[in-house]
Amino acid sequence: MVKVLPRPLFRLLAWTIKKMQYRKDKHGEDLSVLGYGCMRFSRKGAGIDIEKTEKELLEAFHSGVNYFDTAYIYPGSEAALGEILERNGIRSRVKIATKLPQYLIRNRAAIDRFFEEELTRLRTGWVDYYLMHHLTDYSQWEKLQEAGIEEWIAEKKASGAIRNIGFSYHGNTDNFLKILAAYDWDFCQIQYNYVDETSQAGVEGLKAAALRGIPVVIMEPLRGGKLVDKLPEAAKKLIASDRRGWTPAQWGLRWLWNQPEVTVVLSGMNSVEMVRENVRTASEAVAGSFSPEDTAMLEQVKAIIREKERVGCTGCRYCMPCPKGVDIPGIFSAWNTMYTESKFSGRAQYAQAVSLTFPPASASQCVRCGKCEQRCPQSIPIREKLVEAEKDILSFPYGPAIGVLRFIMLPRRRARKK
Repeated sequence: MVKVLPRPLFRLLAWTIKKMQYRKDKHGEDLSVLGYGCMRFSRKGAGIDIEKTEKELLEAFHSGVNYFDTAYIYPGSEAALGEILERNGIRSRVKIATKLPQYLIRNRAAIDRFFEEELTRLRTGWVDYYLMHHLTDYSQWEKLQEAGIEEWIAEKKASGAIRNIGFSYHGNTDNFLKILAAYDWDFCQIQYNYVDETSQAGVEGLKAAALRGIPVVIMEPLRGGKLVDKLPEAAKKLIASDRRGWTPAQWGLRWLWNQPEVTVVLSGMNSVEMVRENVRTASEAVAGSFSPEDTAMLEQVKAIIREKERVGCTGCRYCMPCPKGVDIPGIFSAWNTMYTESKFSGRAQYAQAVSLTFPPASASQCVRCGKCEQRCPQSIPIREKLVEAEKDILSFPYGPAIGVLRFIMLPRRRARKK
């Protein structure tokens, strides 16, 4: 007869053998499913709190996290990461991801200058995963091509200075698919969570990347904490009463890891306790493990969030494509975000996914043909709501400010048609 361990003892034994899980990159390398997002390192005075950050980073490293994501424009982040990795002698045991500020690039010399500065900050001779930062429109990739980016990438990969090349993305689905098909990428990074399932690159972009064998790194898995502390009280109570006993953060992370197309989920962890909780979740979450009840649970949470929305758009995209290029679901998603999260968040989302495209995808392009309304399963009066949405989103001074941002971020010429 086989003796069965008492449940408390079994749980203790199970905890002692839990390990970080890994998924493969394009070349068969192991990447921890939990990545360390370095944008939100704790600060002390005018700079980063190195002592506190080092404890948190080393806690993650010793727990099996091997992917650390930073960027040129994250204040002090690259330098802090480089200092900590060098001091502890672990540079060769981790994967560094950082980003080229493509919106500042005008020529080949600028690409070299930014990259060399990043290597100096990071105290390293190579970058494991290098991204074109914050692409929102295909014309931005064309601008980089004209500056010689493809030849530059080939040289850096041949020398070993860059191991994998990718891009991070904040535009609409159509532009994501176009950029994805434009180059032989090694990986990509998208904003994706259970609220953003049909906005930006969305689930369609995630699956398209997977079909090409391109690993996907996830940013904003909890929308900067908004799917944790800033959930509606009714949603918090619903989660607290569920049999699973998972926290709001665990629900958000597990939803992502339930999808085999997701390779790495980034988390901006700024406490040892947060690192430990996320590591524990990462050691347990398995693709395909969500039950129908789990999915229904999150649908209830989303329904509570949607109670504050201004328009009942589900992001199904049946209204698309618009013959004049209006990003109908993108506009409605940003408008809803203004009321489910904050006015600033919604306007920022609109700027990234709607304004920073060429040609513009705004409602001002609408010619009121009505084709979208004929295809809408929700019977939304789209033409009327588009006018209302943009009047609200672009109220002074935000309209002019978004126009300035568009001028700064997009190439100062008409993009070629391909």
